[in-house]
Amino acid sequence: MNKLVNIRDITIGDGNPIVLIGGPCAIESAEMAFATAEFLKRVTTKLGIPFVFKASFDKANRMSIGSKRGIGLSEGLEVLYRIREELDLPIITDVHESCQTEKVAHVVDALQIPSFLSRQTDLLLSAAETGKPVNIKKGQFLKPDDMQYLAQKVHSTGNNNVLFTERGTSFGYGDIILDPRSIIEMKSSGYPVVLDVTHTTQKPGANAGTTGGNREYTPYFVKLGVALGVDAIYMEIHPDPNNAISDKECQIPLDNAENILKLIV
Repeated sequence: MNKLVNIRDITIGDGNPIVLIGGPCAIESAEMAFATAEFLKRVTTKLGIPFVFKASFDKANRMSIGSKRGIGLSEGLEVLYRIREELDLPIITDVHESCQTEKVAHVVDALQIPSFLSRQTDLLLSAAETGKPVNIKKGQFLKPDDMQYLAQKVHSTGNNNVLFTERGTSFGYGDIILDPRSIIEMKSSGYPVVLDVTHTTQKPGANAGTTGGNREYTPYFVKLGVALGVDAIYMEIHPDPNNAISDKECQIPLDNAENILKLIV
């Protein structure tokens, strides 16, 4: 039986319209986050795409100690709260530690487990215990059928609201490969499946300790996801990706986002 997940008034899964989970990789400033959220709300409303805003207050798993991480928990949650209330948008954001989950859940509508932390039992249980939907990003090191065991950790708390996100598989050193079979296998589990169309273009560590990528693949991955029947598209979008603090070569520029989003409808 196919499962449904509700993020506020948006239903994900089982043939409902494809949802966009989108926004900048990191909250670099309140102004940038608001500008991106306002733009995406306007475009998704025009195109009739259900929209959940995503941005991270901290990028805690950067490779280099010199990499910028974002504006931090307190300031970041204040920005997300304002976007949620002033723009009337559902919000999802990453959590990296169990001690963050309760505080974050008071502000956002869903919690996201980063791919590098997808097997961290205490983090999964803590996120699940908030009662919020939990989006588990599949670790680059996991087989798609391993995701069922992570879902079981969430279910053990009585929380049945689980999303799986495909974000590629490590291929040797410094490359990520999107295997379409992964989407098919995860969909067979009945859980709603999200395709991350920007992190799947990554080349980890390609630029002397920072991530490279090929954002030009993103439109093709969107088409692939739609063809395979994914329930949501996850896409990181930034006003000026080349000057972003993370994923410079993967995030989609605002001025190109609408053309790519048209591929969903």
